[in-house]
Amino acid sequence: MKKVLVIEDNADNLRLITYALKRSGYDVVSAITGEEGVSLALRLGPFFIIVDINLPGIDGLETTRRIRNSEAGRKVPIIAITSYAMQGDMESILAAGCNAYFEKPIDPLTIMEKIHTVIKK
Repeated sequence: MKKVLVIEDNADNLRLITYALKRSGYDVVSAITGEEGVSLALRLGPFFIIVDINLPGIDGLETTRRIRNSEAGRKVPIIAITSYAMQGDMESILAAGCNAYFEKPIDPLTIMEKIHTVIKK
C-alpha cells in the first residue's frame, strides 16, 4: 500500500481527505503542523503529499519549500488543498513548489480523479 502524507490542521478536512485516500487504497499518515509535516516527509518518503496552506507554525508554503529543499523531497508530488482562492494565490502556491492546488471544500467522490491526474496514475 502506498503511503500518503496529509498535512492538515482542521480535523473535519483531515477526516474528509483521509476517507477519500483510504477508499482509493492509500495508507495515510497525517501531520497537523508544517514542522511535523516536513519531518514526516523527510523520514517516510511518501508517494505524494497533500498540504494545507494555512497551518499553525510555518505555513504550507514554507512547509513545501523546506520539503523541496531536501534531497528526499525534490521529486515527490505535493498538492495543496486550500481555501486560498484570491488572485495571485495559485501563482504563490505553485512557485513554492506545489505541483497543483485544489480549492476547498473538496468533493470526496471526485478529488481522487483530480489527484491521480496530477500524479499521473
